[in-house]
Amino acid sequence: MTVRKVATVQKTRKQTEGGGFIVRRPNIPPERFDPILLLDHMGPATYGPKEAVGAPDHPHRGQETITYILKGQMQHLDSHGHAGTLNPGDVQWMTAGAGVVHSEMPGDEIFEKGGKVEGFQMWVNLPKEKKMTKPRYQELKSTEIPSSKSDDGQITVKVLAGKFKDTTAHIDTVTPIVYYDVFGEKSGKVSFDPAVKRLFVYIYRGRSQVCGRDMEEGEIAVLESEEGDVEVISANEEFGCLVFGGDPLNQPVAWVGPFVMTTQEEIRQAMIDYQTGILGSIPGSEERYEQTRIANQNGPSTSFAANKAGCMGPTLRMKQTVVHDFLYRSD
Repeated sequence: MTVRKVATVQKTRKQTEGGGFIVRRPNIPPERFDPILLLDHMGPATYGPKEAVGAPDHPHRGQETITYILKGQMQHLDSHGHAGTLNPGDVQWMTAGAGVVHSEMPGDEIFEKGGKVEGFQMWVNLPKEKKMTKPRYQELKSTEIPSSKSDDGQITVKVLAGKFKDTTAHIDTVTPIVYYDVFGEKSGKVSFDPAVKRLFVYIYRGRSQVCGRDMEEGEIAVLESEEGDVEVISANEEFGCLVFGGDPLNQPVAWVGPFVMTTQEEIRQAMIDYQTGILGSIPGSEERYEQTRIANQNGPSTSFAANKAGCMGPTLRMKQTVVHDFLYRSD
């Protein structure tokens, strides 16, 4: 089959998110990223005792958030009573749907003793008719995620969503979505057809050639063709990349912070529902905010004072924002 072409390659940019952690994020226009909303590469970061930060209690509505951990540990709590712990190699696929308040914090051992943390969070848009669906969680341990090898045996393909040749993911997606972790330590080649129209390749470790284009760590490729193979050729060194995408929804996007709907009126209603408690709450929220404050005071890379001044990510900043500006601004 024909290999897809690379339309553009861009360097991801660093910014502060959540409670003060640094992420790498591409700047791709929503209409070109559709159905993907964002991809954050969290870390890699090495924290000392009581320095690790996360994203304490914040809401979501209208999208799916997918968290995939490479190093460290993350604890999840939400307003529907769900709790879970993600360890290296684990994935959580959360369909926020009609709305949920959740918390994503470093594991207790990471916070108390310090350690390395790295992972990814991707947001996927939901079709208009599925925006208010019941929230759903799919969590898989690393050992439960199927994987396969390239024909030369040098590259591993971990299938988080979609299908790789005869290997099918265990995650059930609302719309056609593919998500692969492709990695290895020696020179190798893998070529496969993910069978979706929009595809992106993000290099998170080392160097590789993607569909004939040389790429390095921190770069993302937007593929041009709507059909054909993705070809990845690794250099003779440790490398890793994410291959992900889906079929475009081709619908309006109204997006404020953690709410992604199709109209500004729906955004206003989401803000009202959050502020009036309809999305629920999680016991212990003040303790998690206090933990975040302590971590930002101790951490070398960011400060809580800087976050309060405007560097804080949009989900956590909502805790301190006067909602009137969102509710009553003109469309």
